Amino acid sequence: MAERGRSHWNSRTGFIMAAAGSAVGLGNIWKFPYITGENGGGAFVLVYLLCILIVGVPVLIGEILLGQASKSSAVGAYRVQGGHPVWTFVGLMAILCSFALLTIYSTVAGWGLHYVYLAITNQISGQSTDSISALFQTLQETGWLGATWQFIFLAVTFLVVSAGVSKGLERWAMIMMPSLLVLLLIMLVNAMTLSGWGEGLDFLFGMRMDKLTGQGVLEALGHSFFTLSLGGGMMVTYGSYLRANDDAATASVVTAGMDTLVAMIASTMLFPIVFSFGLEPGAGPGLLFVTVPIALSQMTGGAILAVSFFVMLVFAALTSAIALLEVVVAYLIDEHGMLRRKASLISATAILACGIPATLSAEWFSIADILISKCLMPFGGLGIALLVAWRMDAALRQGIFEEGSALARFYRFWLWMLKYPAPISILLIILHSVEII
Repeated sequence: MAERGRSHWNSRTGFIMAAAGSAVGLGNIWKFPYITGENGGGAFVLVYLLCILIVGVPVLIGEILLGQASKSSAVGAYRVQGGHPVWTFVGLMAILCSFALLTIYSTVAGWGLHYVYLAITNQISGQSTDSISALFQTLQETGWLGATWQFIFLAVTFLVVSAGVSKGLERWAMIMMPSLLVLLLIMLVNAMTLSGWGEGLDFLFGMRMDKLTGQGVLEALGHSFFTLSLGGGMMVTYGSYLRANDDAATASVVTAGMDTLVAMIASTMLFPIVFSFGLEPGAGPGLLFVTVPIALSQMTGGAILAVSFFVMLVFAALTSAIALLEVVVAYLIDEHGMLRRKASLISATAILACGIPATLSAEWFSIADILISKCLMPFGGLGIALLVAWRMDAALRQGIFEEGSALARFYRFWLWMLKYPAPISILLIILHSVEII
């Protein structure tokens, strides 16, 4: 059961910053820019924005409303509103999703911390291409090094979450999210001065309709879903700390807007840097830890820019990691009556124990990534759409949506979107993920 005297966000701004921080993560920086350029640029962006509206925002509102109505972690929320044991299982899958995701997320975030250290100690700026490539290879091959940074990252995450909702999650979100935006803008302004500015913009936003295929549309649909942290219990948990009269619908729209804004800024910042130095764009860790450092090493002021870039990267990872850990902690508090500090320590320790294999083994990392992206998150999102639209008490659902909301008049439209286009779209994501379509 939910704890009595449940904690609340101090302000709507605090909730939005925390929720946006949960959504804004590494995928905004290393995946979205690349898949945009590879799938038609501006044409892909238009499809992506449409997908955010059709799938992302309706499911995001539903997930937050579920938590707001239930005042409980994902398991309790699913159980109470679903009214059948199968929904308890779906809630447990959401907890497992966040747990598993943080095991691999903390691996990459640990790499980011290591690169902050390298940037501060001036081991990136002015170095040769071979030297910078060797830095990442050494990090991947030296297991204890990656595991050490992973431990430090999870320790910081533990300290924030153990401090509570207002003094931990909200306080640090109010610091890190504005700082992240400032660092992004600094990098963007610098990118505008580079020779590859025009080429980078064309790669990302040129309207190349011939490159937008059916696969690209499904890619946009999938990324619009995953970028908002849907299906893993994070938004249910954060929503459970809202008061009954808080405007969850409007906050959800603002959260989605901030996440999209960060993705767009990251896109326009990254590829002018890459193209200015004749490098090949790519997705994943290679972009962040090899391609971008090589470019930064050749730039005027590269030492300062490298520190800014990797601090920005760690902030993006940390705001998401805090939300992932909070999902597990809230479950232990609500369902097993643990004190927050004990629940945080047990959760972080268990995640570290399961995450070290991902740091040591690329195969383990890939297996966990596939399990999360192709199974747990899509099915979790489908569960949210079906539960909130078809099983949740209608009067409760409408009352929570409309209470003090600037978007109250859109209730029926939102509900229709959640009942039909959203679950159909998520099914398409699932079928695409398992390569049936």
